[in-house]
Amino acid sequence: MKRKNERRPNWAAAPPCSRRGSSSSLGVKKSRSSTSQELHRLEQPDDLYLDITDRLCFAILYSRPKSSSNVHYFSIDNELEYENFYADFGPLNLAMVYRYCCKINKKLKSISMIRKKIVHFTGSDQRKQANAAFLVGCYMVIYLGRTPEEAYRILIFGDTSYIPFRDAAYGSCSFYITLLDCFHAVKKAMQYGFLNFNSFNLDEYEHYEKAENGDLNWIIPDRFIAFCGPHSRTRLESGYHQHSPEAYIPYFKNHNVTTIIRLNKRMYNAKHFTNAGFDHYDLFFADGSTPTDAIVKEFLDICENAEGAIAVHCKAGLGRTGTLIACYIMKHYRMAAAETIAWIRICRPGSVIGPQQQFLVMKQASLWLEGDYFRQKLRGPENVKHRAAVSKLLMAVDDISINGVENQDKQEPELFSDDDEISGVTQGDRLRTLKSRRQSKTNAVPLTPSISRTKTVLR
Repeated sequence: MKRKNERRPNWAAAPPCSRRGSSSSLGVKKSRSSTSQELHRLEQPDDLYLDITDRLCFAILYSRPKSSSNVHYFSIDNELEYENFYADFGPLNLAMVYRYCCKINKKLKSISMIRKKIVHFTGSDQRKQANAAFLVGCYMVIYLGRTPEEAYRILIFGDTSYIPFRDAAYGSCSFYITLLDCFHAVKKAMQYGFLNFNSFNLDEYEHYEKAENGDLNWIIPDRFIAFCGPHSRTRLESGYHQHSPEAYIPYFKNHNVTTIIRLNKRMYNAKHFTNAGFDHYDLFFADGSTPTDAIVKEFLDICENAEGAIAVHCKAGLGRTGTLIACYIMKHYRMAAAETIAWIRICRPGSVIGPQQQFLVMKQASLWLEGDYFRQKLRGPENVKHRAAVSKLLMAVDDISINGVENQDKQEPELFSDDDEISGVTQGDRLRTLKSRRQSKTNAVPLTPSISRTKTVLR
C-alpha cells in the first residue's frame, strides 16, 4: 500500500503522464517565478495504490494509466453504474457485485495475465471512488475471507477516505451508510444464507428488478420479496408501468410465496390474490412515514407464522416495504440498523428513506431484545404454543428508549389516505415514475454461467 511519491516495484510504475507532486513537497520553498501551472500540479492529490493480494491492487489515479507487459489496469467506473433517484449514488446492487467478482476471478485465472499485476483503478470522482471501493471490499469479504474490518482497514490506508452513501429522498440528508456498514452487511448475509453466489441467478435478478418486468427483488431468498404495488390492471400509463395481481401470481406460485402484505392504499382488489390461494393482509401507514409499534408487531406476527415466502409492497416497494422487512431482519438476525439498511439497499437500491432510517436506529435495541426472547421460547419443548404468545409477552418492550427517546405509538393515520395534501402525488409515485423512465440497457453476457431456472414472464 503505497503513495505515488513512495518507492514502488516495477509493476506499479505509473506512466509519466500520471506523475503528481507529493503531499510532502507542499512544504518545499518555491521561488516567486513558479508558474500557476506548477502550483496547480502541487495541489493535486497523490495517486494511491493499495495492495489487496500479491497480484491484485486497488488504485485511485488522477490520470488514466496504460497497461504494460507486467501490469494490467482496468476500471469499472463507466461499466457498473448506479442508477440514482435523486442525490443517492450507491451502493451498487447485488448483480453488479456479482459481475465484479466474476470479472476479478476471470482476470486472475486468465493465462494471458498469469504474470501480470492486476490493478483496478478509479478516478477523481468521489462517488465512483466510493462505489469502486465498495466492490473491491465486497470481493475481499466474499472471496478472500477478510473480515469487514480488515477489508475496510486496507481501503483507508493513510489518510484515504470515502464519502458515505445516502438515501433516495429528495433534499438534504442526515443519515449515512458507510463502507464498513456495507461490508458487515455482506458478511452477515453470507453467514445467514442470504448471499450465496454459487446459486445466485444473475439473469433472474436483472430481469425482474426492471419496472417493466415486475420491479421485484428478493431481500432474503425464499423468505422475503419486496415489490412495487400492483394496480387493478396491467398497463403503461405516461411511461409508468403498472402490473395487475394476476401478473405476479405465476411467479409467486413458482417461488412458494404464500403471503402478500400491502402497506399502501387499495389500488387493486385483494380477492385477486386470496382467490388464487394467497393470504393477504393490509397494514396501511402513510407514504414516507414510519409505522406505529402496533403495525410493526402485527407485521412480525404475520411473518413469523407464514408457511412460505412473504411478498411485501407499498407504492414503490422501497420506503415502507424496506422499513418493515428491516424490522424482521433486526429482530431475527440481530443485525444493526445501519447494516440492515445497507443489505436491503444492496438488494433493492433506494430502500428505506428519510425518517425511516432514524426510526430503525431507535427500534434496534427493542427488536434485538424481542428476538432474544423469541429464540429463547423456541428452544423450549412447547415452542409451537409459545410462538403466538411471544409477541404478547413482549408488549412491555415497546417503551424501551434510546437516548431518552421513547418508542411511542403515533396517532393512527386515516386508513387508505395515501395522497399528498397539495397535489395528490406521493413520494412513492415519484420514485416509481423515476424508475419507470430509466432507459433499458442491454445487459452484457454473464461472465459465469448462472443457475438455470424457469423464468416467469409477467403479462
